[in-house]
Amino acid sequence: MSAAAISIRSVRAEEVELVMQFIRELAEYERLAHEVIASSDDLRAALFGARPYAEAIFGCLDQVPRGFALYFHSFSTFLGKPGLYLEDLYVQPAARGQGLGTRMLAWLAQLALERGCGRFEWAVLDWNEPALKVYRSLGARPAQGWIIHRVSGEALAQLAKK
Repeated sequence: MSAAAISIRSVRAEEVELVMQFIRELAEYERLAHEVIASSDDLRAALFGARPYAEAIFGCLDQVPRGFALYFHSFSTFLGKPGLYLEDLYVQPAARGQGLGTRMLAWLAQLALERGCGRFEWAVLDWNEPALKVYRSLGARPAQGWIIHRVSGEALAQLAKK
């Protein structure tokens, strides 16, 4: 049996429901399903609205989407250049181990270079050893000394009032 052909392509507006399905699957895997409140309309507006805030690609095996990556630009004042930030990378369990995730990361790394980005970064849950192992094998290293802080929900609303 021959290996499935891998391809990477941009998500189209009519495919937002599939992206939402992948987001829900990822949230289940990460034990965070209770935090998914986004709707397909929210995602459609963020990816394809008047001011797109993010972009997404599908990783396909034999032309069938089996994973996705959602990303957006950040900016480094120290580098004076944009960065590419990977918000989510997901490959369905049955499609893992075939190089699809690595190919999506390579595609995004190439995009970052083409866009003049000074860095390509992402966060990973500290317990996700399979992902950490893959990322280390690709040369990614944790950013030492940095702790992510987040303000959301009511805390965000309260901060905005100060």
